[in-house]
Amino acid sequence: MAKISSNSSYIAKGGLLTAIGVILVYLSGIVPLNKTYLLSLSSLVIPLAVIITNEKIAFTIYISTALLSLLICGLKGTVLSYVVFFGLYGLIKYYIEKIRKLPIEIILKLLFFNLCLLILFLLYSLFFPELLKIKFNLYLIIVGIQIVFLIYDYLLTLFINYTNKYILKALK
Repeated sequence: MAKISSNSSYIAKGGLLTAIGVILVYLSGIVPLNKTYLLSLSSLVIPLAVIITNEKIAFTIYISTALLSLLICGLKGTVLSYVVFFGLYGLIKYYIEKIRKLPIEIILKLLFFNLCLLILFLLYSLFFPELLKIKFNLYLIIVGIQIVFLIYDYLLTLFINYTNKYILKALK
């Protein structure tokens, strides 16, 4: 009986977290400002799912959120950004941080981030070529975005630690 209760609890939590993720991705596509902020908020759903359920359920939530966002919002830049990076990063971070060697973790995270940037660049150039017309120095943008990513990763770590310390008891 406990296994059935646990499974139904995971299904309920998964449905709720998927709904929250889809709403945040949808809002990021229609709100004229703060698109990246809303996508960053949507990326908090996956680490939260890992904490209160497990990584398999979190992956299912990621897939569900990605597919529902594509169905509801269509092929938008924000949805592609969620599918390629923001949704997936919580799971990648979880597995990378199991290594417990900070320099290797940072290198692997930066490699993953830059791979996602490359994929997003290719997808944007294919579907949204008008968005890639930038008048700034490309090298400065690349360096700046690496710094922004490291700050994002640190803030995500703070969220995970705060959730583990203060919120976990109420959510389990």
